[in-house]
Amino acid sequence: MAKLIYVYDPMCSWCWGYRETWLKLKAALGDKLAIEYKVGGLAPDSDEPMPKEMQQFLQQTWQRIEQQLGTPFNHEFWHTAQPRRSTYPACRAVLVARQYNKEHEMLYAIQKAYYLNAQNPSDISTLASLAEQIGLEKNAFIHEIESEKINSLLMAEINQARSLPIQGFPSLVLENKGLYAAIPVNYQDWQSTYQQITSHI
Repeated sequence: MAKLIYVYDPMCSWCWGYRETWLKLKAALGDKLAIEYKVGGLAPDSDEPMPKEMQQFLQQTWQRIEQQLGTPFNHEFWHTAQPRRSTYPACRAVLVARQYNKEHEMLYAIQKAYYLNAQNPSDISTLASLAEQIGLEKNAFIHEIESEKINSLLMAEINQARSLPIQGFPSLVLENKGLYAAIPVNYQDWQSTYQQITSHI
């Protein structure tokens, strides 16, 4: 059976912009093929404050996505949070949640916290609170997210993602009969992506 791989990062703003279109595409594909999520790891662990230039670049990116796609953002984040260029903690959080079949719930919780509620998913405290909200046990979650097992899983998955024909995040890759093909991401028209995928399988 063919497989569609969705490569993302929980703190990738374009992935947030793509969310509604992706969900429609996924629903339309139904059981025509397998769908697999992979985290790509946008930015490694860091306790350093995000440089001002990077903050300005990301603020402009949020504004551009808002204008182009109509995706809502809470720009208060840049005034009330302490941004860090560090998405690996959020990636580990979705990997912990995946073990309990709650990856999609954790991803959406992180996106809402970051983009709508001006919370910082680079912080373990934020992620632990979100884990609790989706029904995971908070202390167990903290133990797991800080474990070597989850870190090893993350490093392996990042390496797998980088071996695929991707151009940043989000990316779609179709695996069919051992061959991998990049599927262009259309942020507004899920039907065109659907036709491209189904023509290959």
